[in-house]
Amino acid sequence: MISEAPMTVACIVVLTLSLAGPSVQSPAQSPSLLSRRYEDGARLAYRMNGENDGSTYAIRLHSVVKKGTDGRFVEEYAWSDLVSDGQRRPLPATAESFRATVTLAEGGAPFVPPDLSKTPGIVGPVLDLMTFYADLFLAIHAGALREVGDRLLFPAPAVGSWADGTRVLVGEDAVDFDITLTGIDRPAGTATLTVKHIPPKEAKIRLPADWMRAPVTGTPNNWVQVVRSGEAYVASVGQETFDVVLQIRLADGVMLSASMANPVIKIERQCRDAELHQCDEARPGRTFRRIEMVLEP
Repeated sequence: MISEAPMTVACIVVLTLSLAGPSVQSPAQSPSLLSRRYEDGARLAYRMNGENDGSTYAIRLHSVVKKGTDGRFVEEYAWSDLVSDGQRRPLPATAESFRATVTLAEGGAPFVPPDLSKTPGIVGPVLDLMTFYADLFLAIHAGALREVGDRLLFPAPAVGSWADGTRVLVGEDAVDFDITLTGIDRPAGTATLTVKHIPPKEAKIRLPADWMRAPVTGTPNNWVQVVRSGEAYVASVGQETFDVVLQIRLADGVMLSASMANPVIKIERQCRDAELHQCDEARPGRTFRRIEMVLEP
């Protein structure tokens, strides 16, 4: 199955809970270049490819546009055709029947955080899709992007968590959003966005041990994880960033492609107690994820 650690993009799930207020609506000025225009019943299909520290996967996403219960159009996504490390893998029944509802329509948030217990084997692809939608939702609604070089800065609204309380006991991150309109190709009818997810000046993540407070790099630590491993605990802390590039079709706001580069620079200690006091020496480490999603013809 797909490697699902680190689940760094879970911050985006928490972010969406704060997007329903007027603070993210476009200001009263000339409109943004970007908007999503939906057609009931329209269908899209994407191929997502991922690499996580040497492990690879490919999976197909397909969506249909429907009218939501609140009157907004939504896109309902399903996942299929998983290939993990070159081998075709059947999805668990709960993952195969799972549906994620997302939207770029004005009002409310782009999605409701999903029940990840229903997504065994595809947690990463589900949250990566939501990262892309949250980024584009912000680009459309948090301010007017009209010309190349226009930029939006959106501070971290909340701390994200991917802890499941069983294996992952602590899993938190916090990032600010730096969104720039980096390209417009009017003959091709496309626009390109670059979204940098960067450590905030003060990351309010929960650090369960004092040794986790010293910055691993030149910025405050904004990523922490404690994983139960048998009778021991693997505790990690460090800096996370991720850069997203989105190519958007201007005619209707459809996402043509999306990519993400997601490194975590960290230290890791093996601990014998849940309080993380009795630990081995810290080992430096780095994880790296790269995700690409492309619209199929």
